[in-house]
Amino acid sequence: MHPNPAYRGGDRALQETLIDQIGMGMVFMQTPDGPRVAHTPLLSTGDGAVQFHLARGNALSRYLAGENALIVVNGPDAYVSARWYEDRNTVPTWNFVALELEGPIRKMAAEGTLAMLETLSQRHEGRVEGGTPWTMDELTDDRKRRLMSGIAGFEMEVRAWRDTVKLSQDDSASDRTRVAKGLEANGSVAVAELMRTLVPDQ
Repeated sequence: MHPNPAYRGGDRALQETLIDQIGMGMVFMQTPDGPRVAHTPLLSTGDGAVQFHLARGNALSRYLAGENALIVVNGPDAYVSARWYEDRNTVPTWNFVALELEGPIRKMAAEGTLAMLETLSQRHEGRVEGGTPWTMDELTDDRKRRLMSGIAGFEMEVRAWRDTVKLSQDDSASDRTRVAKGLEANGSVAVAELMRTLVPDQ
């Protein structure tokens, strides 16, 4: 995480929103085979834990249970051109939002893994426009059994929440306005919107 304390908000509501809205994260761990990372959908339980699932053949699946791991959630990011500042005697930078989660991992029982998958699909299906939402009830018992046998569910007890919200907080209000407009004009609408909503005096 960025060392500047101005970028370390610690806002738990924002951290939970990042997990919910981004929905995807990277799980990192040192294994006997070397450092490994897995990409997976995430589900916050709302009480300090985060759940996820991996294919049983994933390089991390056999090592995670009982160990500490790191989960990273990457939010919107964008290059910030020095040309957008009133005084061009500066350097380019990068605005971004990210979250690190650290804690011990336990393996979930099959029932808990299925419940997690049902919650995940229901939540994300609700965000898809058009058509009828898909549900796991549409799977045959045989198909569901085969799919479940190929994955493993895990839960992290999050003991450290570390966010970085780097959105030009250390610049003047006029420069932040210029940067946000420049980002928006170049297609980085999400970062520009976060600058306007998360940074005071924008």
